[in-house]
Amino acid sequence: MMAFPSAKDAVGRISVMIEPIMADTEHVALYRKYRPGRFKDVLGQEAVVAVLEGAIEAGNVSHAYLFSGSRGTGKTSVARIFAKELGTSEKDLYEIDAASYTGVDDIRAIRDAVSTLPFESKYKVYIIDEVHMLSKSAFNALLKTLEEPPKHAIFILATTELEKLPETVVSRCQTFVFQKPSVSLLKELALSVAKKEGFDLPDGAADLVALLGDGSYRDTHGILQKVISSTRGKRISIEEVERVTGIPKGTLVNSLLESIAEGKLDAALSAVSSAAEGSIDMKVFLKLLLHKARAVLLLRFAPELKNELAKQFSEEDFVLLTRLAGQRESKINSALLRELLEAYSETGFSYLPQLPLELALSRVLGSA
Repeated sequence: MMAFPSAKDAVGRISVMIEPIMADTEHVALYRKYRPGRFKDVLGQEAVVAVLEGAIEAGNVSHAYLFSGSRGTGKTSVARIFAKELGTSEKDLYEIDAASYTGVDDIRAIRDAVSTLPFESKYKVYIIDEVHMLSKSAFNALLKTLEEPPKHAIFILATTELEKLPETVVSRCQTFVFQKPSVSLLKELALSVAKKEGFDLPDGAADLVALLGDGSYRDTHGILQKVISSTRGKRISIEEVERVTGIPKGTLVNSLLESIAEGKLDAALSAVSSAAEGSIDMKVFLKLLLHKARAVLLLRFAPELKNELAKQFSEEDFVLLTRLAGQRESKINSALLRELLEAYSETGFSYLPQLPLELALSRVLGSA
């Protein structure tokens, strides 16, 4: 028979599984420096925040919560804020990375430590990040804990892959889905952080940072930090963002866009070839192309959005997009956007990254 650790041993085991909550602030990463510390600071998750705040006010707190959503959407930040709002001190807050501690013994250590009373708080809160990484036996051990938890214990499970969790675990938790932030919300974040750091970030450059953030607050912070650390002076231009991040220059994307508008398949394929030869990430290239092609259609069919769209591009780019929007016989249309969207989704699986885009252009501009 396996000997289970004592409560004292379990607490000691838990201590080595915990990621430090506090960090040295001298050279702290931007995503840590500007991590929300209160519910009112959380961006883009209003529905989740409202329910959690309501539960605290009503004194109707559950013993288990499940936060799911793509990376960098604020799951662990909200979990920490929730624990703080419950009055949980650092001594009674445990954050565990399930990607590193996946085994049944790790969960058994948690189960045994849970039985001990909190040091100085009403609740002991366990945040288990990347919970989908647990082994099958670890999930079974966790399930037993979730079924009969002590009154002073609260579990907050976080995952980017909800489908990998056993239904028996999911059904015992209050589940919240964290939404990916929009480009406009990430742009607002980039502008705010740049200003606090003493940098001038024009709208066009901020929009590019947000676009590259790919629906993640953390990635947006990371890109902005990379740009800030490499920028001379206090003004960050679009060209600077392109240089530091290694994304394709706007002139190459513009050249492809003009070739498409004019129906010149050979010139369009030549631009794609140049991007491929330059080792440019084809998915990023397609994202920038989609961004500008969409703007052309909006300028053509929704001119009232002109002022808003002007904030997303440099003056030179916006002049080009406005001119292309005025060309009624242009090949930049809804059919093109559909083809580009399909190519974007296929790019990561293609033997040749540029092939989906080449096929899309051939279908729109040629007879293939």
